[in-house]
Amino acid sequence: MTATDPAGDRELAQLYADFESYNLSPLWTQRDDLLPFVPSPRAVPFVWRWSELFALAERSGELVPVGRGGERRAIALANPGLPGTPYATPTLWCAIQYLAGHETAPEHRHSPNAFRFVVEGEGVWTVVDGDPVAMRRGDLLLTPGWHFHGHHNDTDQPMAWIDGLDLPFAHYTDVGFFEFGSERVTDEASPSVSRNERLWAYPGLRPLSELDDRASSPLMAYRWEATDAALREQLALEDAGYPATVGQGHAAIRYVNPTTGGDVMPTLRCEFHRFRPGASTRPRHEVGSSVWQVFEGQGTVVLGNEEHRISTGDLFVVPSWVPWSLHADTGFDLFRFDDGPIVERLRFDRTHVPGERRG
Repeated sequence: MTATDPAGDRELAQLYADFESYNLSPLWTQRDDLLPFVPSPRAVPFVWRWSELFALAERSGELVPVGRGGERRAIALANPGLPGTPYATPTLWCAIQYLAGHETAPEHRHSPNAFRFVVEGEGVWTVVDGDPVAMRRGDLLLTPGWHFHGHHNDTDQPMAWIDGLDLPFAHYTDVGFFEFGSERVTDEASPSVSRNERLWAYPGLRPLSELDDRASSPLMAYRWEATDAALREQLALEDAGYPATVGQGHAAIRYVNPTTGGDVMPTLRCEFHRFRPGASTRPRHEVGSSVWQVFEGQGTVVLGNEEHRISTGDLFVVPSWVPWSLHADTGFDLFRFDDGPIVERLRFDRTHVPGERRG
């Protein structure tokens, strides 16, 4: 009996039909999909323009109320390579959230971890487990999983920011829980400094009353003033001839959990990068995906084989193993978040810079 024998063909067809009827799938028909030689993501590189996002968020503010049901006026970045999903990548969710003047987004909590990053504006407080935290330009605000949180705008001006969550990862692994909280927020005060900052926001110092390590950072606000100063001093040290930057003209920081020195949340990594005018990165491939937002300045990003000019507020996504590089036309500040903690904990992490030996 040969592969061209009619009886053999019938038997082979019956074999595959039996596989299907018993809910089985042979590896030899799908090896290329399941075990590619290098990562082959369905997500694609993509750029979203802040001017377009903000205009749509404004229109939503006029037409869509904030309250129970939808809960948030948040518009997710939907990757064209992941049709039918509201995901930026298979592990990362990112959205622009918009709160009009004197609006309140009610409290709720969920098991996915979340943060907010503010590219412009102020006047909103996010209330995390009853602690009001001011949101201002350049701030990173955390809402670790299963913390009640809501937002209130104390001004007559709208405010928008980006939300980042590990929602796709939580959804895929079936670990998600959700619970409604207060119809408004449990504390409508608007202090300049939150209680968690008063306890935790002192570099290198830790309260003796809180010596247990936390899975997520207990500090809910990483202020722009500290981020800016750290980046500025790295470049000043570079000018003085000391090793302080990750590349010539490229300063960068990682936001960390003060109880462990590790990432701010178990599933999400947050960083900030600053480039001098004319500075560039070498192209690199990374396992895992990332989302970037331009905080200030202008430059270009090369994603795969395509170059994109980007400026303040624009967002772009880098899927796993897609090569990327950056070039600064002006002073260039960018916020980045990624799934590094997941990838590294599972020991799947790998980075390749062409011209360097691959690990």
